Amino acid sequence: MLALWIILGIVAIIIIFVWATYNSLVTLRIRVDEAWSDINVQLKRRLDLIPNLVETVKGYAKHESGVFEAVTEARANVINAKGVKDTAAAENQFEGALKSLFAVAEAYPDLKANQNFLELQRELVDTEDKIQASRRFYNSGVTSLNTKIQTFPANVVAGMFAFKNREFFEVDEAEQAAANKPVDVKF
Repeated sequence: MLALWIILGIVAIIIIFVWATYNSLVTLRIRVDEAWSDINVQLKRRLDLIPNLVETVKGYAKHESGVFEAVTEARANVINAKGVKDTAAAENQFEGALKSLFAVAEAYPDLKANQNFLELQRELVDTEDKIQASRRFYNSGVTSLNTKIQTFPANVVAGMFAFKNREFFEVDEAEQAAANKPVDVKF
């Protein structure tokens, strides 16, 4: 009789462990999904601001069409990006195009003093800060989820229920170097 209780106790402990581990993996997966959603919300907000910013700058810098086309193309790439890796690559291209746009704006003192431009620029900076915070939150969630999936004994439960590692939202070294490179403005 005692052996039966011991076996039942061990089975109960295993069931409780699997249940708790599964629930913690689901919680982490939901956090990562929520963080990815936050990134998408901020990216959409920024993408919605860009046409207004481009139109404001266009009024002052009519002959800078190459910059406007680059921003428009980069914006379209972000909108059409699928998944973390594509979105990160499109984001890097977009940030470079925005740097070019702001470099053009620097060449026009009247534009820099324009209240509409200043407000759009302020909103864009605020959105960029929120995007960075969302990226950090997302990557932190991915770290927690991936760590749990890969560590024993949780990896056994993760394997049983087909939990998969997630990709980080990161900038690759070549794109980071290109984004940090000063923009050449030629008139």
